Amino acid sequence: MSPTTALVQTISRTALRTALNTTSLLAPRLAGRAALAVSLRPVGRSGLRPGESELLADARIGQLTVNGKSVVTHQWGDGSRPVLLVHGWESRASRLGAFVTALREQGYSPVAFDAPAHGASSGRDTSIAEYREIIGRLHAEHGGFEAVIAHSFGVLATFFALRDGVEARRVVGIGGVAEFDWIIDGFCTLLGLRERIARDMRGHVERIMFPEEPDIWRRLNATYRPEEIGAPVLLLHDEHDDRVPLDQSRALARAYGESVRLVVTRGLGHRRILGDPEVVAAALDFVRDERPHAVSSEPRVEPVVRVESVVRDEPVIRDEPVVRDEPGVRDAAPRPGSAVLRRGRP
Repeated sequence: MSPTTALVQTISRTALRTALNTTSLLAPRLAGRAALAVSLRPVGRSGLRPGESELLADARIGQLTVNGKSVVTHQWGDGSRPVLLVHGWESRASRLGAFVTALREQGYSPVAFDAPAHGASSGRDTSIAEYREIIGRLHAEHGGFEAVIAHSFGVLATFFALRDGVEARRVVGIGGVAEFDWIIDGFCTLLGLRERIARDMRGHVERIMFPEEPDIWRRLNATYRPEEIGAPVLLLHDEHDDRVPLDQSRALARAYGESVRLVVTRGLGHRRILGDPEVVAAALDFVRDERPHAVSSEPRVEPVVRVESVVRDEPVIRDEPVVRDEPGVRDAAPRPGSAVLRRGRP
């Protein structure tokens, strides 16, 4: 981001904060509705990176229409053993290209989409409701998924869709959002909006976006009623994720107890984690695992495995990653450039 762009965005945030906070004093519901509308608009549209054009050129391209917006879909493989890929906010399907390649090599058929206002799809805004509709329609087209691999906001949307009847044998969440409140509160904090506006945003979601769905605010959270999901879950999250804090995956891990495994990485942040070979391999191993997985209805509320930079009982500072595995600690020699993987149950 250039200094000029940063300055413009700062000025825009200041003007928006002033306008919304002032409106909230005169017409609270109008301010909440306007704030929600702003929050549903991605700041920018992510372009293709080197190599992603070739990946998409090898896919069968489809199209869905959601609320008048054209949604581009992608499918690879022969259609058997479908695995759904769900991208995050201000991202696109091609960002999950490393998973597409790995899945195809193992005989799976990856399915992905660009959400409205993202990638090659049309529109200026989107919502968790539209994500749910798209996932549901792809499920109806392709049948039950062998797995869903989702990133960031896509994790929250995936659990919302799974609770609405979408079936998946396994779920992989990477750098995922667990709580809808975290999104709303973060948006209001970023802009410096009054607390009243957050309450009015919630009211608009309940009354306008989901008028016939009772208890919708709690059901928007991925942590809500884990027994309704039923599928085993693998979570991967970087300890220094600069977009979604690790605490979001920890909340999911606490909620899902014995049915979840959390893997913490180091040095990959929110985006590079999607291309790391160790992360891709861990996700693929989980998807391929045919062993039955016991799902407990009683969540274990225990701390997630500690993330430490200690080897041989001495602090270290080095670029080469180290792997730790619960319950013991061991040195390892991962491939150059790959992540630190620290595995543990919540």
